[in-house]
Amino acid sequence: MEAINSKKLAEIVYSTSNVIDADIREIVTDSRKAHKTCAFVAIKGEKFDGHDFVKQVIEQGCPVAIVSRLLKDVPAVRQIVVTDTLEAYGRIGAYNRSRFNGKVIGLTGSAGKTTTKEEIKFVLSRFADVYATEGNHNNQVGVPETLCNLNLTADYAVIEMGMSAKGEIAQLTSWVKPDIALITNVYPMHIEFFENFKGIAEAKAEIFEGLKKGGTAIINGDTNYADLLVARADEKKANVILFGSANEPEVSPLNGGKCLVKANIGGKKVEFELAESGEHHVANALCVLSVVEALGLDVSRAAAMLKDFGSLPGRGQKRLLHLPKGGEFILIDDSYSGQPEAMRLAIEALHKMPRKNGGRKIAVLGKMAELGDLSKQKHIEIGQALRNTDIDVVVGVCPEMKDMLMQLDTTKEAHYFENNDGLDEFLLNNLLQNNDIVLIKGARYSSKLYQVAEALIKQGEK
Repeated sequence: MEAINSKKLAEIVYSTSNVIDADIREIVTDSRKAHKTCAFVAIKGEKFDGHDFVKQVIEQGCPVAIVSRLLKDVPAVRQIVVTDTLEAYGRIGAYNRSRFNGKVIGLTGSAGKTTTKEEIKFVLSRFADVYATEGNHNNQVGVPETLCNLNLTADYAVIEMGMSAKGEIAQLTSWVKPDIALITNVYPMHIEFFENFKGIAEAKAEIFEGLKKGGTAIINGDTNYADLLVARADEKKANVILFGSANEPEVSPLNGGKCLVKANIGGKKVEFELAESGEHHVANALCVLSVVEALGLDVSRAAAMLKDFGSLPGRGQKRLLHLPKGGEFILIDDSYSGQPEAMRLAIEALHKMPRKNGGRKIAVLGKMAELGDLSKQKHIEIGQALRNTDIDVVVGVCPEMKDMLMQLDTTKEAHYFENNDGLDEFLLNNLLQNNDIVLIKGARYSSKLYQVAEALIKQGEK
């Protein structure tokens, strides 16, 4: 970031503290990264408190720290005292964003945010300089971090925003102030924190509250509560663009799991290839082209680029791996998210994949988290969806998956694991055969199937 004087920094965060005069070039929350041109923000989390490291970072040469209480063992002139350090972090990010002259695309959604963000970045970077959220740093800490590190010379910035409760997106978008606000989809994710499903849609629609005057709202016209999202965008007098069936897509399969798509983008017919087939891949592509349209860029040129974008690690990426005793298999690593609709789409994509020289299709599925009272029902529904596919083997991981496995008929081989312990060894040494295709998917931190995927990759690439 461009230099900010420490006294100006105090003004930005609404602090009356009398601090030393210093140039600040970086804002950090990790004490290990603090140095002589940093301001350290003491964030308090569930398992740590940044205030415990303030004395250390000052001794490391950090000019000032932003704190929520004056610490006795640190000189007062080195402390910027605020009511809420997290809110202060956001205000600094918002200030840095205000100095950005390019276009900002802010996006949220229940699933696929990071992949969509990366695909937008991939396409726009062929036109101009693009800055984007790193990884999935999309929460109350990640968004301020992203804004503080914003490359002010870029032409476009793509900022991802996530939430698990009402009001969180409203806070984030007040900092981001997007020129384009995008909602990928609305699914019952985090529903245990809401009174009903509609509440999730309302929370996603908060992104329009920060939309700049005359801005554009891009909405999945086929998602749950699409009408509500459009209504909330209209209330902000946004220019609304719908993607999905509104684009009249025609999809044809191609060899190698690819597909050909013909669609109407802003009244213009375009035809393009995708490296991956599947409903969600087509939806992502239409979403990206809608962004391109909104920015006034060449849609046909952008469409031609989409064939070179592939799935990300943990989000559907395919790998050809080797078995310990000879032979090979395809791993579909979709281990980052276990949201029900994403689970259904992954299962459907596996079902539609052509078999590889007689190999089997195997689904290794972990629990779906944060579903509240709907958990049992959603796990049963996944089992019912599996029953109607040509998938040969299903492995359920975590107790919740017993409800899923009970829906299968005798035509499918089924296995159950209480957790992921020993699962990679079972797959490699007992279950997997030459030319099998194995899908791994589940809630990242609850089922921890990403660890299994990592083990398969590590051993299979030898």
